[in-house]
Amino acid sequence: MDRTQLLDVLDQVRSGAISPGDAALQIGELPYAEVAHAVGSTMIDHHRELRTGIPEIVYGASKTPDQIGGALRELARTAGVAIATRVDAVKAAAVRALVPEVRFHELARVLMLEAGGVPRVSRPACGSIAMVCAGTSDLAIAEEAALVAEFLGAPVIRISDVGVAGLHRLLARLEDIRKADVVIAIAGMEAALPSVLGGLIDRPLIAVPTSIGYGVSIDGLVALAAMLSSCAPGIMVVNIDNGVGAAVAAVKIARLAVPR
Repeated sequence: MDRTQLLDVLDQVRSGAISPGDAALQIGELPYAEVAHAVGSTMIDHHRELRTGIPEIVYGASKTPDQIGGALRELARTAGVAIATRVDAVKAAAVRALVPEVRFHELARVLMLEAGGVPRVSRPACGSIAMVCAGTSDLAIAEEAALVAEFLGAPVIRISDVGVAGLHRLLARLEDIRKADVVIAIAGMEAALPSVLGGLIDRPLIAVPTSIGYGVSIDGLVALAAMLSSCAPGIMVVNIDNGVGAAVAAVKIARLAVPR
């Protein structure tokens, strides 16, 4: 249940459409639910979106197909939709065997589940987010961020392969980038893209270092250090390959761009 659903229940009580007892039953199902597995169990946090504005996002890398499928089903049962990240193709196939209606986005390693017959949760209006990707090799992280942002209700402008090795490509897309309320820049190697963008746009800018690069790139540490050391002030930097964190931060900022 999110804030909108809670307010709807309270409005129904006020209008007499439902009794206080029935409302208590609806609210009393929250705030969490236990999903049992072959070993252990998962405690699904149904109140997270009510508290923070962001629902639980399933991290799939260290979970079994049974754990992922069970978590997605429980989340979608009340919200109408659920998402899991960092799920490889082999594990995704195993989840689909358990939950056939799940959709797999292979490049982003993301699973989406929409529950038939369950109204999709209404999320706050959100400004647009530009997802600016330096190279094709960074697209997996960029698409992870884009799908999470869209899951949270944000319109996304996708701009790819505009790294500084061919600066004219970036300059050709500046007009599109400036239309967004928030910009996420994804880059590996020397990660110059966010610094260049930081000197060209007046939008909040979130930088995502990726683990892409040769030798001394050290699995993204050089990109991370370069972004943190940028001479363009005000750039926010998330962890290496953290498309999810960047998307969540961008959505929270972009929601502020919409008058309440």
